[in-house]
Amino acid sequence: MAIIKAFRGWRPSKDKVKEVASRPYDVINTAEARVEAEGKPSSFLHVVKPEIDFPADQNPYAPEVYNKGKENFEALVQSGVMFQDDQDCLYIYRLTMNGQSQAGIVAAAAIDDYFNNVIKKHELTRPDKEADRIKHVRVSEMNAEPVFFAYPAADALDQIVNGIVANEAEYDFTAEDGVRHELWVVKGDNVENIIIEFAKLPSTYVADGHHRTAAGALVGQDLRKENPNYTGKEAFNYFLAVHFPDNQLNIIDYNRVVKDLNGLTKEEFVDQLRKSFDLKLLGKTQAKPSKLHEFGMYLEGVWYALTAKEGTYDDNDPIGVLDVTILSKQILEPILSIVDLRTDKRIDFVGGIRGLGELEKRVDSGEMKAAFALYPVSMKQLIDIADSGEIMPPKTTWFEPKLRSGLVVHSLK
Repeated sequence: MAIIKAFRGWRPSKDKVKEVASRPYDVINTAEARVEAEGKPSSFLHVVKPEIDFPADQNPYAPEVYNKGKENFEALVQSGVMFQDDQDCLYIYRLTMNGQSQAGIVAAAAIDDYFNNVIKKHELTRPDKEADRIKHVRVSEMNAEPVFFAYPAADALDQIVNGIVANEAEYDFTAEDGVRHELWVVKGDNVENIIIEFAKLPSTYVADGHHRTAAGALVGQDLRKENPNYTGKEAFNYFLAVHFPDNQLNIIDYNRVVKDLNGLTKEEFVDQLRKSFDLKLLGKTQAKPSKLHEFGMYLEGVWYALTAKEGTYDDNDPIGVLDVTILSKQILEPILSIVDLRTDKRIDFVGGIRGLGELEKRVDSGEMKAAFALYPVSMKQLIDIADSGEIMPPKTTWFEPKLRSGLVVHSLK
């Protein structure tokens, strides 16, 4: 059974919500965050990316940066921009992009469900990023940003949520990227009804936010050790999550860029590729994959379409069928000697929402040598892998639209 809990959320005053709400910490870099938060003292980026309030050469993982994030949140509270609900609530958060909506239940998820695998994972975390989020949670004493969970769609929960969103939302705004964000505060009988129906679910799934999930659970575990007389009801036994029915979610491509060709010339590299792929030179025409086992490659100003040859993948294996696996097993590992995607600094990952133009930009700038465009995985593939206990390669799934940070905060105190 999946355990969720209502809580007294911290959230923005209605007139400040659009100014507060920001993109998540991990979808923009520090330079982009500086620009986005410029002239916006209430932007939640000052809480989740507090390095923007320091000089450009500041180490973002220094203690003073985490302290600044906490200080910035407290300033929002003291100024009245953020307030805490006077009773335990759940929340419904609906996002609408390109005419398609998804409505999720904002709740506190149990850390025990993380450790006993009721909350199912499909990716390993990167140690540096996990450590960063743990420090952020410990210092701030809150879950500043929710994780993005999926659950098997259930008619009973759909009916409750549909009844709630038939009413006027507490928040309703459209962000600069065109995504509409609505939030309803849930009180009374609906709270208990949602919790009861949720307990009937066998599992929930981490869709986006494995590092925040791990951080929330591990910090809770540490606080239990520091408070041996804990009852299990304390806030630190839970962390903040938004739970969406799986049939409302959309996964887009998550692409790769690499810094070098491992000492090979362009001609030598392309010759190596021909062993596992059929190649077609497209020139300046972007190669966007249209189905599984098709890839796009951008190298020295031109695009190639790659199709994996039979025998390079296993459609009967939930991991072997993935294009990220084919890329790793046929290119990254044997040709480029990039084995550990979690730690190797010669590879980076680019969300498909940025488009193939971002891949061209990263290569044309000289920062990267080559880029690979992939076909997105499906929700069914994600759930099959999580249910089987298997783990996807890092950075396999990119969900859109992204949750805005700062709409609801879960305090550990």
